[in-house]
Amino acid sequence: MENTHEFLEYAADAVVVGAGHAGCEAALALARTGMNTALLTLNLDSIAFLPCNPSIGGTAKGHLVREIDALGGEMGIVADDTALQIRMLNVGKGAAVQSLRAQSDKNAYHREMKRVLENTKNLRIIQAEASEILVENGKCTGVKTSYGGIITCRAVILCTGVYLNGETITGHVVQKSGPNGFAPATYLTESLIKLGFQVRRFKTGTPARLDGRTIDYSKCEIQNGDTDIYPFSFMHDQAPKNKLPCYLTYTNLTTHEIIMENLDRSPLYNGVIQSTGPRYCPSIETKVVRFKDKERHQIFLEPEGADTLEVYAQGLSTSMPHDVQRAMYSSVAGLENADIVRYGYAIEYDCIDTLDVLPTLEFKKVEGVYTAGQINGTSGYEEAAAQGLMAGLNASLKLRGLPPFVLRRDEAYIGVLIDDLVTKGTDEPYRMMTSRAEHRICLRQDNADFRLTEKGKEVGLVTEERYQRYLQRKAKYEELLALLQTRVPQKECAEFLSRYGYGEPNGSVSYSDMLKRSIPLKDIMAEYGVFHEYARDVLETAEITVRYEGYLKQGLEIIERAKRLEDKLLPADIDYSEIKGLRLEAQEKLNRIRPFNLGQAGRISGVNPADISVLMVWLSTRKS
Repeated sequence: MENTHEFLEYAADAVVVGAGHAGCEAALALARTGMNTALLTLNLDSIAFLPCNPSIGGTAKGHLVREIDALGGEMGIVADDTALQIRMLNVGKGAAVQSLRAQSDKNAYHREMKRVLENTKNLRIIQAEASEILVENGKCTGVKTSYGGIITCRAVILCTGVYLNGETITGHVVQKSGPNGFAPATYLTESLIKLGFQVRRFKTGTPARLDGRTIDYSKCEIQNGDTDIYPFSFMHDQAPKNKLPCYLTYTNLTTHEIIMENLDRSPLYNGVIQSTGPRYCPSIETKVVRFKDKERHQIFLEPEGADTLEVYAQGLSTSMPHDVQRAMYSSVAGLENADIVRYGYAIEYDCIDTLDVLPTLEFKKVEGVYTAGQINGTSGYEEAAAQGLMAGLNASLKLRGLPPFVLRRDEAYIGVLIDDLVTKGTDEPYRMMTSRAEHRICLRQDNADFRLTEKGKEVGLVTEERYQRYLQRKAKYEELLALLQTRVPQKECAEFLSRYGYGEPNGSVSYSDMLKRSIPLKDIMAEYGVFHEYARDVLETAEITVRYEGYLKQGLEIIERAKRLEDKLLPADIDYSEIKGLRLEAQEKLNRIRPFNLGQAGRISGVNPADISVLMVWLSTRKS
């Protein structure tokens, strides 16, 4: 954008563009590690806004929140403080896939995160639109705003969410807009293209919001929160209290008929929308078309907050015209007379190709430019926050002259997320899932602090208070593991074991042996009156460690074998086209992605085991 009235508005070490969940964590990571940071947002009212589902966590996403917390991030703390209810998902499945999910108070979450940002040392919030990234000699030097102001800096973290050239679409109506009626960012994409970013177009969507007074909840199934679980944050001792319930209802054949009869009016099917949408969170139109054999689909009715009557209809995401939305919503049990206060819509936005980004989330072509969140092609608040924390932290480390911080796939879900993005790329909005983590038995949400808090302390983000809490929990955990080896005399445990189908033991049996026989720890505690002084999260981690001992040992052995390739670093200046024996496709992919090590190289699409063998031979001859 041309502007002849440029002026120096502010001098900072780093500028964060965008104050969604990625931007908040990035700004906090920078400021808390001593960097003078400016946080730009189009509107202060959109800070940490929850434009879609008013919730934090969920399958695999809950893992990310606990990892963010273990590293010193803020999302878990705010999620606990502003939760309307909290539940543990997948309790009937293995420990590796169990995940926390909180129904959040949308307005309270925004207010609390804004309060945290406003009271953080080294951080200044500015309501302004970034229009251009300033670069000299291949390095970031500042950010220009749409009003001509210049903020000088040595690093910029782009956390633009769905605002870049955002367009909302409902029926035939297309409007220049960000989510929820907020203004879009209209200038920055041009600057990114000039810097060398490959820009493409993705889509997401949201359902209508309903007036809770007009919903007949008697026709729905109540969904209460859980009580005997731990919170997101390791800084909290108790899970948040459950304040409001959610409800479950279903679509039906009438709903589906309304959709099919009006499919020609759907922007998804009449050509109005041509961008790529999320595979794992489809619109109701897509679900009805794709799963014609299903007679109904789940609809969760979730309160948007304690201070509003608005209710979010999860599962009914749509961009159908308003009259079709009214018809299909009123066909659902409990929603016959429900008033729509905000109609559903789809939103298209610009994002980049993450194959142009390093594992530190720094852009390969311009030093000091980092990207995080939906600009990287991901979907979800949790994925965004995780990237924001890592991008902000890596920018801070670089500004301080310290080595980068990159998590491996075997260390964290965050490592899986970022490695997938920068090694494999994504052709659709990327969502974190437990199935993406090959080492998920070792990457459970209950042990996130054991895996990551030491690392967070080393890079300067974990506070002393947080670190001491970690040490106390670890000490209690190790103490409990030792006590679980206590043996119960044969006569005292024979009858107890028989209740679970076991014959009389030959001798005494330890509590650990009982756990390995699939006897729940809570039953052991009730029978023998032991371990009641230990916190819920300590008990769970110890029980999982004992019960899954064989699987964990096997998992760690696999990790150790994989680390041998991860430890073989590849020089940054390699010209892969000069390495004899590499196939042409492998040369092209390796030159573009420029992997850090052999492990990452082996995960690149188009690089096969034979190519890795060639690289290993090349590395050995180079050293000699």
